[in-house]
Parts: sequence; C-alpha cells; structure tokens
Amino acid sequence: MGQLSERSAGAAWEHLRRLPVWLPPALLTVAVTVTGLGSAQLWRDELATWSAATRSPGDLARLAGTIDAATGPYYLLMHLWARVFGDSTIALRVPAVLAMTVAAGLLAVLGARLVDRRGGLFAGLLFAVLPGTSRYGQEARPYALATMLAVLATVLLVTALRRPSWARWAGYAAAVAALGLIHLIALTVLAAHALVVLIAWWRGPAPAGIATPYQPDAGRDRRVWRWLVAVVPVALLTGPLLVKARAQQSRQLNWVHLARLDDLTALPGGVTQSSVVGGLLVGVAALGAARLGRRALLPVGAVLLPVLLLFAAGTVVPLWVPRYLVFVVPFACLLAGAALAAVAAPAALVVVVLAGLLGLPDQAALRRTHEWPRSAPVDYAGAARVIADGQRPGDAVVYSPRHSWLFLDLGIEYHLSDPPRDVLVTEDEVRRGDLWAAECSQPAQCLAGTTRVWLVVSGRPTEPLAAVPGAKGDALRRDFIVTQVWQRPGLTVALLTSRPDR
Repeated sequence: MGQLSERSAGAAWEHLRRLPVWLPPALLTVAVTVTGLGSAQLWRDELATWSAATRSPGDLARLAGTIDAATGPYYLLMHLWARVFGDSTIALRVPAVLAMTVAAGLLAVLGARLVDRRGGLFAGLLFAVLPGTSRYGQEARPYALATMLAVLATVLLVTALRRPSWARWAGYAAAVAALGLIHLIALTVLAAHALVVLIAWWRGPAPAGIATPYQPDAGRDRRVWRWLVAVVPVALLTGPLLVKARAQQSRQLNWVHLARLDDLTALPGGVTQSSVVGGLLVGVAALGAARLGRRALLPVGAVLLPVLLLFAAGTVVPLWVPRYLVFVVPFACLLAGAALAAVAAPAALVVVVLAGLLGLPDQAALRRTHEWPRSAPVDYAGAARVIADGQRPGDAVVYSPRHSWLFLDLGIEYHLSDPPRDVLVTEDEVRRGDLWAAECSQPAQCLAGTTRVWLVVSGRPTEPLAAVPGAKGDALRRDFIVTQVWQRPGLTVALLTSRPDR
C-alpha cells in the first residue's frame, strides 16, 4: 500500500513537471480564492472602496485632496472596473482574485530563476494555500495588486540584471511606478532591489545571488546607473502623492498606534492570517535561506528590509499595520520553496498540504467575515433587511456614530436600493469630498415633521436611544419613543415613532 501511494505521488509529480512552472500555482490560487468569494459581506474598508469607486473622476480627485490620496490611484482603477463589471460584492473582489493568481504564477517564475524549477513550483503552491492569500485575494482593497506588482517588479529586476537592456529596465521602471501608485509602503521593497543592484554592480551578479550568462565585467558601471534612471519615474509620480498622504496621516491613520517589539512577533500570523501557518512558513523559510546562501540575498532582503523599515518608521509615526506588509509574503514563500526543493517531491507536497490543512479553520472563518477579530462581525446586510422589510414612504434614518470607521451609512446604503431619507445630512460625503457626510447642527429642527425614524447604532445596546450622544440623542429622546428593536451582529436597529403628545 505504501509503495502504491509513493508511486501515485511520483506520478503526480511527473505530471506537474510537464506543465509550465507558473500554471499549477496560478490554477490552485484561483481555485482557492474564488471559493466562497461572495460569502463574507463587504467590510468597512471595502465599503470605502465601493463609495469611492462609484464616484466620478472629479469627485475622486476631491476625495484624494481631502483624506485618501494614497489610495486614490487604486480607487480610480476600481471606478473604471465598476463602470464595466458593476459593484456587486463579487465584481468588486475579482480584481484581487486576478492579482493574487498572477502573483502566484510570477512567484513560481521568480523561484525558478533564483533557485530552480522545483523551488519555484513549491513556492507558488505554498503561497496559494495560505489563508492570507485568500483573505487579501478576496478583498476589494489594493493589497493583492501591490503583492502582484512587487513580485512582477522583482522578476523584471532579475531579468534586467541577467540580460541588461534599456527595454528590460523600462519594463522594470513601469512595474515599480505602478507599485508606488497602488501602495506607497510597498515601495520599501526597493531597499532590497537597491542592495542587490549595488552588489551586482560592485562585484557582479553571482555574488548578488543572480545567476546570469551576462559577463560581469562588460558594462559593469551601467547597472547601478540604469537602475537609478529606472526609479526616477517612481519619484516623479509618487513624490507628490507621498507628500499629500503625509499631510493626511492624522485623519487617515488616527486609529493606528506606535509600533512595539511584540508587534514583530505577531507579524507572521498577521500577514498569513494564521498564527500556526505563519510560524510554519517562517521556520521553513529560514531553512531555505540557509540552503540558498548568497542566492537568498534578494528574497531575504525583500522580506526583512520592508519589515524593518516600516517598523522603524512605526516607532516614531503611527504607521505599523500588518496588512500593509502582505507583499513580503511571496518572498518568504520563495525561501520556503527553496527548502522544499531539497527534499523528495512527495515530502515537499506533504508540507504544502499540511500548511493548507492547518489553515482550514482560518480559511473558513475569513469566508464568514472579513472583520477582525472574526468573533466580532458587523452584519450590515442583516440590518438593511430589517429596514427593507418594515420601511414605509416618508421614513427617515439616523446613524450613530456617524463619523466612525464602521461606515454605518455606507453599509446600509450598499444593501438597500431605496434607503430611507438620511434626515440629518446637510452635505453628503460625495459633495464634501470625504468618506463621511456632514450632519445638521440643530438635529431637532431637521427632525421636525418626521414621524418614523430607523435608528442604526453600533454594538448591541439594550437601550438604543440612550446610546446616542449629544444634541442628536437629546432630540431623538425628546420627540420619539422606541417601538421595536432588532439586534444583529455588531449593529442594533430600532424603529422610532413620534411621541403621541408631540
């Protein structure tokens, strides 16, 4: 029986060897990421994407000028996508699926060039089964695109170093510029690129870990200068974006705390979305780095340098958010693939399968909700159904809190084709060029003449009216009574009717 199993594994490996190295990882990634693609409803960050993507380019420009410049190019891309494919949950997430699929295929190609075919294949397969690949491959946010572009830029860098030409450096420049526009923090991967280029220029490609038929002494001085020329467009395109994003940081990242040392220990679990799988990946990647020697320079640098740079900056400025570093995961998988390439194919496949099995609980959880922690989902769709089932002409809706990252209003509006009148709004978020609408400064006057109000509050308060602070709460408590309350995960909906003596 054991011999039969070994023969079957060997036959499977022979089939894999006949395929292009990028194809199995790409197929596995798309199969995993499309599974349950629409199961989890859009979470708060994706609602921001939906709000932005459904605005005109002019409105997007105003939004970028107010709060979200760093994500502006991604929002424009999603605006064009939504114009063609719509704004359903699945439609908004498909670009991330495609990006992660391409990233897995490119990772296999990169691994084949830096290590060998087996190393590239196992790196891509391991990347495909990580819960983090599914999590960010099923999210309408820029992280999957940044991951793809980071791997693409690295593949093109290796190509340009092995066989230098202006065309190859131009391709690299375009990829890096796109990377910077999609995700500014992902540009920290350039620190690893710069290190490899400098060593390749000084001592030749081989000491930099780049196997090449190119003669190290011929045109030696051109490598570093061509790389510098290639990154000039990056500075020109992303420089103004960086300056604007820095000015908006107090609003955009007001929920982020300064980085601490224990944040580094939690990072593997954060970027892979599983502490167990993250620990496994780090351990196998360390073995791969030891096996590769100087060939590990590029992937090790592409993992460690972005992490260390962001951590160092995060100790001074609130910037440390683990998902901002998702783009380093493929390079850790490349190192792990190098370790797996050193053992028999069946044993390597067992490790890949083990990583997939260990991540199954997290895979299932992320398909229930994208919120964190998973035990605290926010059921916007459930709250919207409550309102839709009981709504009458002339009804109004009030949200509390309005100016929070929960985006209660966007969540309800996304799921309702004809939501009640948002009675307290004086200027909506689109006109303001913001993610939040402006509310009436005198709520009692704005509520005058309204007989029924749907109150949507965060959490599960036993007395929804008591949970509304300030003048808004005073006006609601004076003129309305609670008729019925529905509690949904993360939200409470209350139907208020005007007092009989009003």
